[in-house]
Amino acid sequence: MRRSLPFCYLLPVTDRKRKRRPPERERRAAAPTVGRAGPAEARLLRLARDLSALARSETAPERLLPAALERLADAWAPGAPLPRALWGAWLAARSDKTATLALAWAREQLRLGLQEILERARKAGQVRADLDAALLAWLLMAGCEAIALEPPGVGPERLRALLEAAGHAAPGS
Repeated sequence: MRRSLPFCYLLPVTDRKRKRRPPERERRAAAPTVGRAGPAEARLLRLARDLSALARSETAPERLLPAALERLADAWAPGAPLPRALWGAWLAARSDKTATLALAWAREQLRLGLQEILERARKAGQVRADLDAALLAWLLMAGCEAIALEPPGVGPERLRALLEAAGHAAPGS
């Protein structure tokens, strides 16, 4: 029994030239845009530079930590521009991983600057030695950041408490 071919096979095959797509150009990935630091990030980085410069300065070791914490407390004082700028930036960056990372990196630079100061003060016996300098820097920064939420006028008291928590040996003690 012979099978018949489907109808489509019986039609003549045309010799049409296929339309060829032009070769696609290689698409280059767009270079990532590097934005300028926002106000909060710029303030954090400026403060970090100040602390790093203080750590490398000729300031006496017994004055290093009080000077650094005074700068941090002033930056985080109620009504100071840094807390408002930073909190606004954190809220704006919630869905932007790059912006969140940039803010965290700037804050880490600030912590590293404070850690440099703590390490120098520790060598001179001016701060407690039972805590790692990185951890102590983190704790002191958290304390300074909390000053922004305190009522005006209690900054000096909180600053003394932070110095005592760091085990800072006051000059002449």
